[in-house]
Amino acid sequence: MMIESDRELSAMVQEIWDNDVNRLKPGEDYRISLQGKAGDSMGGNDDNENNDNDSSERGGLPLFTFVNETIFKKETFSAFISLLDNYESDTGEPEIVTPEEVAENHRFLDAIVQTPTMKIAHKYLVEKQLSPQDETEFKEQLYRIWFELYARRGSSRPDSSGFEHVFVGETRGRRTVIGFHNWIQLYLQEKLGHIDYKGYSVTAHSPQPDENKHILALQFSWKDGIKPKGSIFIGVSPEFEFALYTLCFLTSPNERVKVQFSFYDVEIVCHHYNQKHIGTTYPVLLRYRKPQ
Repeated sequence: MMIESDRELSAMVQEIWDNDVNRLKPGEDYRISLQGKAGDSMGGNDDNENNDNDSSERGGLPLFTFVNETIFKKETFSAFISLLDNYESDTGEPEIVTPEEVAENHRFLDAIVQTPTMKIAHKYLVEKQLSPQDETEFKEQLYRIWFELYARRGSSRPDSSGFEHVFVGETRGRRTVIGFHNWIQLYLQEKLGHIDYKGYSVTAHSPQPDENKHILALQFSWKDGIKPKGSIFIGVSPEFEFALYTLCFLTSPNERVKVQFSFYDVEIVCHHYNQKHIGTTYPVLLRYRKPQ
């Protein structure tokens, strides 16, 4: 059963989805190759330290077979991509934020607040008295939620941010990948040879993935660490994810929010850190309603 607040949020997410003008078309702007199911070669055990020998059996083919990179020249994409190299991936390593990086963060926020998706989200948040109407103040709020540093578990110094965790990815103890829920980062890291895609993940209840669905659960290794199970949107714009996750973070105290949009029934997991920042957030596909 959907509760009323989820229904209202679903209507908003549908509107944001419909206005995501920069979204890529599967099969046209990008192509992915799902290959096998993860776990067949991984022994299904997240803590298995001997995974390294197994990936060779699957041939480790890339997930992305084609992406039309001219799309990355679009303003929000290029501003987003410029942020990806600003982070130290190991948790426990303090982040040093340079003035240039602060400027890049602001440039990204300047670009996304001009998009239809963020304008819709902002208007709704203002109506709910959850965000300031003034655009500059709204950007300050977004900065605090996404870019302000905090100390992750086991660290005494600020070593993490919502943006770094969700969009860039981090490593814990160098063996485990945490966060990393963004397809652009996945594609770019895969192109550099840092990602080894291990296959898709399905549970007894989750819909079978396919090349045209915009949500995928998968397993991969990044540098020396393993991400036993991650779930990401594929082909959506950075502003869509920012709008969606910000909406969920600000409108719901619950850490799991159910929304329906397009053909998707999705649970957005959104962990709050000190109520001020995003700890992590990602989509989980519950159901896919076939287009009629």
